[in-house]
Amino acid sequence: MPRVAREKSESNTYHIMLRGINQQQIFEDNEDYLKFIDVLKTYQAICGYKIFAYCLMGNHIHLLMEFGKEPIEQAFKRIGSKYVYWYNVKYQRKGHLFQDRFKSEPVDDDNYFLTVIRYIHQNPVKAGLCKNIEDYKYSSFNEFLNESEIVDSEYVFSIWPKKSFIEYNYEPTSVKCLDIEEKIVKRVTDEEARKIIKKYSKCDNVTEFQALPVAKRDKFLKMFKEKGVSIRQISRLTGVSYYVVQKI
Repeated sequence: MPRVAREKSESNTYHIMLRGINQQQIFEDNEDYLKFIDVLKTYQAICGYKIFAYCLMGNHIHLLMEFGKEPIEQAFKRIGSKYVYWYNVKYQRKGHLFQDRFKSEPVDDDNYFLTVIRYIHQNPVKAGLCKNIEDYKYSSFNEFLNESEIVDSEYVFSIWPKKSFIEYNYEPTSVKCLDIEEKIVKRVTDEEARKIIKKYSKCDNVTEFQALPVAKRDKFLKMFKEKGVSIRQISRLTGVSYYVVQKI
């Protein structure tokens, strides 16, 4: 089936969403999130794009960007290739990390521009990852509150004064923007993960879990992932190799 042509933006400004293949986690720890932000920063000068908002979730990414020197497709080929190469080396894996091509929608008026920024910043709250948008470490909201690193806050504040803009981001909204179709799975803490593992496997420790028959073990590993436990948590708390868990 042929791909649908990407809808073009007159201003070259897009709300972009990039997701993990098969809903896979694309950020396993703090270093991964920071690396992706560093990749975005690295290619700003090379590709000539501006970033107005971002939010890095466990298995997907939201960005609001304006493209200049290089088209959106070329810029994201660079960004994706750089991060995936680093990620694959770190986790000793091969192959794709992101699902198909990224999704995008044009953002060509100021009202929707501000709506998308608010939507991006509220993503972690709606997913149950935090209570307040300023508590989430991997979005651009704190760059607007404090000092900007990769976000063009100056342009945003030229549309709406800082105080009003910050207040706007807290306003409840039911507006839907570009997003994944599936329900976002809330990441669990290690303590919650231990309870899930013990509840379903009936094993009190790593030794008991590793003594399970392979078929039964693999069934539980898949179940833990479906319950929101990350691959790294499963590996760490069951003693099963990260790469075995990832394949399952």
